[in-house]
Amino acid sequence: MVDAKQLFSERGVTYDDFVILPGFSSFGISDVSTSAQLTKNIRLKVPFVSSPMDTVTSAKLAIALALQGGIGIIHYNYKTIQEQVDEVRHVKRFENAFIEDPISVSTEDLIDKAAALRKGIGISTFPVIDKDQKLVGILSKNDFSMKLHAGMKVKDRMIPIEKRVTLKWSELSADPDKRLEQANNALLDSHRGTLPILDDEGRILYLITRSDIEKNESYPLASKDARKRLRVGAAVETRASAKDRIKLLADAGVDVLIIDTSQGHSLFVIDLLKHIKKTYPDIDVIAGNVVTEDAAKALIDAGADGIRVGMGVGSICTTQNVAAVGRAQASAVYACAKAANGSGVPIIADGGISKIADITKALSVGASTVMMGSMFAGTEEAPGEYEYVHGVRVKKYRGMGSQEAMNQGSAVRYSLEKQTIKVPEGVSGRVVDKGSMHQWVPFLVAGVKQGMQKMGHKSVAELHEALWNSKLMFERRSLMAGREGNVHDLFDYEKERI
Repeated sequence: MVDAKQLFSERGVTYDDFVILPGFSSFGISDVSTSAQLTKNIRLKVPFVSSPMDTVTSAKLAIALALQGGIGIIHYNYKTIQEQVDEVRHVKRFENAFIEDPISVSTEDLIDKAAALRKGIGISTFPVIDKDQKLVGILSKNDFSMKLHAGMKVKDRMIPIEKRVTLKWSELSADPDKRLEQANNALLDSHRGTLPILDDEGRILYLITRSDIEKNESYPLASKDARKRLRVGAAVETRASAKDRIKLLADAGVDVLIIDTSQGHSLFVIDLLKHIKKTYPDIDVIAGNVVTEDAAKALIDAGADGIRVGMGVGSICTTQNVAAVGRAQASAVYACAKAANGSGVPIIADGGISKIADITKALSVGASTVMMGSMFAGTEEAPGEYEYVHGVRVKKYRGMGSQEAMNQGSAVRYSLEKQTIKVPEGVSGRVVDKGSMHQWVPFLVAGVKQGMQKMGHKSVAELHEALWNSKLMFERRSLMAGREGNVHDLFDYEKERI
């Protein structure tokens, strides 16, 4: 039986090298809270972050994870910067209290334009404005069919505003919570799917929707900003183009930026970090990846709001085998957490997660949140299509250091974009279907709660307090101990997703 200081005193420690000893518990599993800080200023109800990989996080997965209480980080391996920006906007527009600057059409536009917008960004209801920018009608998906109405003008299919209930902003309470309640009640009383909110001159200011009310009721853990929009992050590179990317992402409403590079203890990362914090002080920045105390301290001193930890430990990463650089993940998380302890800067454990126990262990050695790639890559919401291999339903999953990903632009993450010879630091493969994020994430959360209850700690904060006070105890795990702790001595068994 050892405390963390003793556990990490000798050699590199992975999650499989130890087990956590149980503690006294006086509460039930439902009493456990998984709420934790992602950054200094952003708190999540579920400590899960999706990796900014092009086979993991696009808008669809980021929306699903945010609804379940975590946050998705949109990758930058698109052909253009604008494509990444559009993905961020898609997430921010998915759920709103008051939809600001709703996308509108004019009376003289063709129905074809509304149909293209609906197909492209998923919006089904459009305010219709005249040449003076005043609201004159509403056009919804129920008002037209492309087969029947192609080539017609919007004014010929819209519902005139005289037949719709509207509200004036000046009629609503100045108290934000009462204002939203008033607007929602008016929407429900209107028996409509949307309610336009106008200024005193009749121009549209906001739109509220019945679907947003339903989403709010269905997803009480959802990660939202102060304006009730879903939270989303985005990855940025360390080359010159990052400054253009960051400006556009900031304009799109991104909540947090991750400086995405395999070696975060560098002048390039520190310079970019300082630039972002000076230019966009309201946007939190996560810097990394790092694995040592010195590196974590350097990024904290430079202004990082969160530290991303891990090098060469992902299931599709070969950095340790190619570059001979990296660190066992549990050791890396503990070292960086020790450096950050007392600073208010949280640690994000990135990589090495293959089962629920690994999530719990990452939190137990100092991480506040856990970033995952392979654990989310096989879900319905992840990019790509399913295929069958030997009768098993799978999805493609590739490392950003793989030759395939680097050919599309991710070489910058490994400082290889200018190199003639590029040695891959990752592979491409497949992962098994995990179903929908809306079932998978609650399953993972339930497993983490079970582990924390057995340790006797109600929250991540309590868990960390026990860690730093040497009250959380561990046991080194031998090869045979690991075997004993797994399923054994059965003729056969049904393997569950853990």
